[in-house]
Amino acid sequence: MAKKRNQKDKEIARLHEDLLRVTSVVLSSFSGLTVAQETELRRQVQGTGGKYEVIKNTLAARAAKGTPAEPLLSGLKGINSIAYTDRNPVALAKVLTKYAKDNPAFSFRAGLVEGRVVSLDQIRVLAALPSREELFARLLFLVQAPAQRLAGSLAAVGRNLAVVLQQAHDEKKFSQAGSP
Repeated sequence: MAKKRNQKDKEIARLHEDLLRVTSVVLSSFSGLTVAQETELRRQVQGTGGKYEVIKNTLAARAAKGTPAEPLLSGLKGINSIAYTDRNPVALAKVLTKYAKDNPAFSFRAGLVEGRVVSLDQIRVLAALPSREELFARLLFLVQAPAQRLAGSLAAVGRNLAVVLQQAHDEKKFSQAGSP
């Protein structure tokens, strides 16, 4: 069923607003995916705080005018879909890369991260980065490690002194001054 002009205008306006706020956009081809597979992909992308849409090329080009995604979405050919987020580009790239490995019918065409058009290889590199939580955990470990080593060293001095004193006591190295 064809969409009426006012429906298309609303869709363009909504997508334009979304594209003004996004930090990452991934353009992909999905021909050959079943409805169930596409629904699963949509759920996974939404789990990262992103959106996934199948979009007509002309509507995408009109919605992208004046946004950072304009160079990516102008002049599209074929069947296309876009996934975008205004939150974590690494999480979006991880979900899409994993999905592309599991479903060969889904493939990347291009991407946009922080206003720069990126290649397919760069999307894969982005997906290989650790998550934000992992980076914070690593940083916390690096900050805590010297303090833990210092505390361990200070505790070792007292522990070693106690061991030496116990050995000396056991070997009766400490005798009373008045004993024969």
